[in-house]
Amino acid sequence: MHSPFKTIIEPFRIKSVEPIRFTTREQRVAALEQAGYNLFLLHAEDVLIDLLTDSGTGAMSKYQWAGMMRGDESYAGADSFYRFEAAVRDITGLKHILPTHQGRAAERVLFTTVLAAGDIVPSNTHFDTTRANIEARGATALDLPVPEGRQPQLRAPFKGNLDLAALERCLTENQGRVPLAMITITNNSGGGQPVSLANIRGARAICQKHGVPLFLDSCRFAENAWFIKQREPGMAEKTPLEIARAMFACADGATMSAKKDGMANIGGFLAVNDDAWAERARNNLILTEGFPTYGGLAGYDLEAIAVGFYEALDEDYLRYRIRSIEYLGDVLTAAGVPIVQPTGGHAVYIDAKAMLPHIPPHEFPAWALSCALYLEGGVRGVEIGSVMFGRQPDGSEKPAAMELVRLAFPRRVYTQSHVDYLGEVIRHVHARKEKIRGLKLVSAPKVLRHFTARFAPAQGALIAP
Repeated sequence: MHSPFKTIIEPFRIKSVEPIRFTTREQRVAALEQAGYNLFLLHAEDVLIDLLTDSGTGAMSKYQWAGMMRGDESYAGADSFYRFEAAVRDITGLKHILPTHQGRAAERVLFTTVLAAGDIVPSNTHFDTTRANIEARGATALDLPVPEGRQPQLRAPFKGNLDLAALERCLTENQGRVPLAMITITNNSGGGQPVSLANIRGARAICQKHGVPLFLDSCRFAENAWFIKQREPGMAEKTPLEIARAMFACADGATMSAKKDGMANIGGFLAVNDDAWAERARNNLILTEGFPTYGGLAGYDLEAIAVGFYEALDEDYLRYRIRSIEYLGDVLTAAGVPIVQPTGGHAVYIDAKAMLPHIPPHEFPAWALSCALYLEGGVRGVEIGSVMFGRQPDGSEKPAAMELVRLAFPRRVYTQSHVDYLGEVIRHVHARKEKIRGLKLVSAPKVLRHFTARFAPAQGALIAP
């Protein structure tokens, strides 16, 4: 769309609305205490602006809803599966397509199939469920981001890239211990930052040299394609679909949460080229997910995803989506709020380490900041810091490389006024930042503790009077 006007509007009209509930600060104080200062444990009705995740929280289009009406619920060989399979294969070019109920199920099936204790899986940065599924097999999830990816305030076009020199060293020094390498597009734990096509191709060449398959964790493939189109030389005239195909052409397989750039509320897939891996993966899929032509999904879900993959690649949608995130980033940067620069594709990441230097890592500054945003304005985000990534496989604690609060935008849900309100809340909290105090851990499970851990203020109150 070419227009002389600068305002980027939502490329859709609202056809159905969902009421949201306004709460008082006193009600949020009580809700936060009852939840053990864990935003995952809040009742959703007590949240005004919910940016906990962009996974499965988007609004589906009329075309997706219409597609759902023809969902074939046959247990085996449903027509809906073949439409789903055709869409995935058209975009990825990968040979064997196995549907799953979400991305972490695809990860579990893959790693159960190919990993053994002592193995290593290098990546630009593994996200939480990927890491947990690898470690559950007794393997090591090794993060190899480029150095600029660990510097929140540094502006660089592809901070999500994999460190190719480090990948070369890893594969050289660990021959026979690396069944596969992965690249997450976009790099969620690294601030939603994109990966360049040149970087993916470079990783492909290194992996081929060492005989190691390369997989894409592709849940935000469309957003990554848009950044390549905007930032990488020679890509401006390519369509997002063409760029997506070029990315997947470098891969031997992929995992996918269709709850992101599948534009659906549930679903995912595992795709592999290797026939032997595919056969073993299908057997694992049947054991826990379902028959390979439904994989834990209803037929109508497969239909919605098949449509959603193409809607995620629409240029008008991507332009609006990325600009919405960038707009909030501009507002916060102008107010002096430290964020990961430049803004990523699905979220704004507040740099809590820079914003709250008075809170030590063992009192979880990013977690405290996320609670403060809810307490003051009813906004729910998620910590990506020492709660999520601080506990090591041996049970020890190590501060995370970055202390971030991710504000992930559901797709096609919130409007400009919601974003303006969000900016106002964050500026208000930033103005009171010296009063925010840390938290202490009260109880937590050994794995993926951020989902269910409970906390208490370390010094009597979360925000000093």
